[in-house]
Amino acid sequence: MYSIDIMTLFSDTVGDMMNESILGRAQERDFLRIEAHQIRDYTLNKQKQVDDYPYGGGRGAVMQADPLYQCWKHIVDRYGPGHTIYLSPAGVTFTQAHARRLVRDYDHLILVCGHYEGIDERFIEECVDEEISLGDFVLTGGEIPAMAVADAVARMVPGVLPDEECFTDESHWNGLLEYPQYSRPEEWHGRKVPPILRSGDHKKIARWRRKQSILRTKQRRPDMFAKLELTSKEDRAILAEIEAEEQGEV
Repeated sequence: MYSIDIMTLFSDTVGDMMNESILGRAQERDFLRIEAHQIRDYTLNKQKQVDDYPYGGGRGAVMQADPLYQCWKHIVDRYGPGHTIYLSPAGVTFTQAHARRLVRDYDHLILVCGHYEGIDERFIEECVDEEISLGDFVLTGGEIPAMAVADAVARMVPGVLPDEECFTDESHWNGLLEYPQYSRPEEWHGRKVPPILRSGDHKKIARWRRKQSILRTKQRRPDMFAKLELTSKEDRAILAEIEAEEQGEV
């Protein structure tokens, strides 16, 4: 069973979110365990205070090392050592490749949600294995990033989704964005489903989807497109078609 423990000041909210839908059903079938831990339960003062003024002055407050440590230690003592990640704007930007690495290399993650001006650096030095960020922006807390990381990792745990194709065909798995998707009805607001998707010719459909993925990546994410190695005969033919269409030759 793959385990994810989330250290947070909002354990009820995080726990409810992580126990719904696909992830909830996966936990019921024992493919997965996700548990949110209230950091305030591990502070020693009566007010359940987990933060204090920063040394050196400045606005705001800093989460104290000891409540974090006691919460972390409880998790480790009960569930065993885990790969500990602090969700931080100063961390490495999270990608699909990171999610694949985390599900491949570990079977237990401990995700630490910061708040206020951050957390005491000494806890990071002693307990944290890596820091991860969702991007170049700042949120009011680490809960949203923690849930995003947990979701991205958990959905690739064997048994959580019905088949590997549920995630290997999606955006970012192989360096491409996903092709457009359509469902019923056949026509909606004057817009029709591409005829090839109704043809029943699975080979042609697969080629159309591959072309759309390449085209969408080229148009929307040129940074990703520049890193692609499209060397197969079919991909070279698709690229030639795209270039001809862009030049108005088709």
